[in-house]
Amino acid sequence: MTTIESPVGELTLTATDEGLTGVYFDRGSHPPSERDVSTWVRDDGARGRASAVLAEAKAQLASYFAGERTTFDLPLAPRGTDFQQRVWTELRAIAFGATTSYGDIARKIGAPKAVRAVGAANGRNPIPIIVPCHRVVGSDGSLTGFGGGVEKKQWLLQHEGALETRA
Repeated sequence: MTTIESPVGELTLTATDEGLTGVYFDRGSHPPSERDVSTWVRDDGARGRASAVLAEAKAQLASYFAGERTTFDLPLAPRGTDFQQRVWTELRAIAFGATTSYGDIARKIGAPKAVRAVGAANGRNPIPIIVPCHRVVGSDGSLTGFGGGVEKKQWLLQHEGALETRA
């Protein structure tokens, strides 16, 4: 586990030897579970795959926030149901600077009537920004809920050029 400062506030990054398990916003609506906390590897400078994943995640996020990176290339190990995993995989296909709707995601995973379930899975995404759940908006283009807060979602989308900057 390690923390970084970012334009959207402090982020806590978590990993196991399998890969990155979480990106948590300070005071976010979905804190890590007790089970997740028990499996984290602390970034104490020790050698090992989890520490290397944390170091690379920090570097890639810094590059993203600096406007130098549009994709992430990290081993990911989010915990979730099969349905959640399908949604999270589809989220990774949303291009930088683009948005899509919950209904579009539901259709793409072959569950067109599961729009609310897609919304719930989107909201439980443990690796926001890297698994870009912020790129999912309402069918009318509205900025709907986001675990870090709608203002952070708006910042991320403006950063990516998916929204016009509002004064």
